[in-house]
Amino acid sequence: MKLVIIEGIGKKDTIKKYLGNGYQVMATGGHFRDLKKRELSVDVENGYAPQYVISSDKKDVVKGLKEAAAKAEAVLIATDPDREGEAIAYHLTYILGIDPAKAQRIEFNEITKHAINEALTKPRAIDMNLVYAQTARRVLDRLVGYKLSPVLSKKIKSGLSAGRVQSVTLKLVVEREREIQNFKPEEYWDFWAHLEKDKLKFRAALYYGPDGKRLKPASEAQVQQIVKDLDGAQYVAKDVKKSVTKRHAPAPFTTSSMQQDAGAKLGLSLKRTTAAAQTLYQGVHMGERGMTALVTYIRTDSVRVSAEAQATAKEYITQKYGADFVPATPNIYKTKKSAQDAHEAIRPTHLDITPDEADKYCKPDEAKLYRLIYNRFIASQMAEATFNSVRVDIEANQYTFRVTGRTPLFDGWLAVYGGSTSKNNKEEPEKEGEDDAGESAAILPEINVGDNLNFKKLEFIQKFTQPPARYTEATLVKAMEEKGIGRPATYTPTVATLFARLYIEKEGKALKPTELGCVVVDWLIQYFPEIMNTGFTADMEDKLDDIASDGIDWVSVVDGFYQPFIKVVDAVRADDNAANRIKPVESDEHCPNCGRVMLIRESRFGKFLACSGYPECKTTKPFEKPVCKCPKCGKDIYKRRSKKGKTFYGCSGYPNCDFVAFDEPTGELCPKCKSPLVKVKDVVKCSNRNCQ
Repeated sequence: MKLVIIEGIGKKDTIKKYLGNGYQVMATGGHFRDLKKRELSVDVENGYAPQYVISSDKKDVVKGLKEAAAKAEAVLIATDPDREGEAIAYHLTYILGIDPAKAQRIEFNEITKHAINEALTKPRAIDMNLVYAQTARRVLDRLVGYKLSPVLSKKIKSGLSAGRVQSVTLKLVVEREREIQNFKPEEYWDFWAHLEKDKLKFRAALYYGPDGKRLKPASEAQVQQIVKDLDGAQYVAKDVKKSVTKRHAPAPFTTSSMQQDAGAKLGLSLKRTTAAAQTLYQGVHMGERGMTALVTYIRTDSVRVSAEAQATAKEYITQKYGADFVPATPNIYKTKKSAQDAHEAIRPTHLDITPDEADKYCKPDEAKLYRLIYNRFIASQMAEATFNSVRVDIEANQYTFRVTGRTPLFDGWLAVYGGSTSKNNKEEPEKEGEDDAGESAAILPEINVGDNLNFKKLEFIQKFTQPPARYTEATLVKAMEEKGIGRPATYTPTVATLFARLYIEKEGKALKPTELGCVVVDWLIQYFPEIMNTGFTADMEDKLDDIASDGIDWVSVVDGFYQPFIKVVDAVRADDNAANRIKPVESDEHCPNCGRVMLIRESRFGKFLACSGYPECKTTKPFEKPVCKCPKCGKDIYKRRSKKGKTFYGCSGYPNCDFVAFDEPTGELCPKCKSPLVKVKDVVKCSNRNCQ
């Protein structure tokens, strides 16, 4: 019996189904050997040697693996095909007493019978360059976290943390917020002429002024002058450009682009997207098919697609849409220079499993994400969409108006994936139906140079420039990717850490830094400018890539960072002027038990009131101001949120008082039936549905 060791427990049944008899499959459940908790566990005096221990919750797992390996005729290590997976594979060789150079390491990008069988024919040794790259990242992050965080906590507020990637990501959110706060809106006016030809009406945007320069009115006085200048004008077509335009299909998903589109198109958070993607990769139970993995490996920065996958897609597209929808040559997408390109793009593993079929077996998030991945991949392999486009410049009393029109000639990839969330050369299509004049592409009559157009009216609207939008989870990931901060596997945990540390919060879907987050960023920029330098962080990621690809010495990379870093840490720790302690804010309430002032404090659950007499007095209260007094017992009613996220209003006298309402109570009783009155969309109603 051969033993196959994988990472994720969730894909165990899927892989076992394809391996068949003669194989035993066991899972590590992720990392099982790591740096010690609550201590540095890095020997900085001896080559930054990491001091690993078996995680307390994985001791039984390790015991089982050892027992199974001792009985097996061979041990095949099939951990995930990335640096983390390679590191786990190395740790397996260590605990099982296997020489890494003689290990039988197998890897596959997708969990299919073909991919697994092919992997079995190509066992290899452990790639120590990948292991060293992961070791360097782990050591660097531990050094920053364990050396910098205590200083941060001492100088600002206890319990704070800093990180090599997390702090720079927080800086992006804080900088965007300040950009918004400092933004000064500027007035401008959109100006159109409504015209008609052959009974077809359209509007053209003001484009050039009498001097031939681009014109965007900046005041009402300027608008009125233009209106005066155009009085009685003839509107004549002076330039007509007709062309066939093309829109290239978007590339298949990377981790980042999948997270962005899942957020923008499906409204999924990073956490939900990651969880759904992991399940799709590991496998879903699909009736008679059994456990079936639906997508390829989900942590990738590559847009590369295998020749086999392209051939399968070509056959599928030809059968379903026709030969015209297949490009003359396969679409090839250029992967960014900073990408590791270790794996293919994210794509379906079985094109015969359509989204409609997957819907029957997947949970809602998984079904929606699978449909998105499936359609995106199919679209990426399809022919360009083409349009008949026309751009008309119209002259009126030395002013020029412009209108564009576009009619579809051939849907191409738009038949599958209509539109996208961002622009990025050929990887992302341009925004649907918008031209360089800001006008939606319209259906136009036949217009030729010299044609007189019937004037109907002028239209103008005052507007003001808007500040940049706050980041959402999706756009923050996009910014991290563009600036080289982190890698696909780190995006989700980095953002999750910022939430957990109370450095950022959500306002709707937007991310907003907390006051604490702003203070931390300012302090870190002042005393650790290099750590907070986006370029420096990106350069470190490149060095980690060089360790993995070129085998450069990981110890020298770590040492080159640590020696100057620790000098600054020691200097700041000793500098009494570097403190910027955050003091708790006093509330206007007093402790009901001892009479001392209540302080506003924060936990991972939000703000709360705590007695300033702590630890002698441990009284706490909700921070929120009460909505009203309870109509049953007279105590305060607070807005609450259930475990499932539903808002309700409950009495602070619970459990002695069981008053609860799902609409906001007013504190008053109905004059007719004496039931509580509630507000529903600012209208006061009786909570008793039987009361009129």
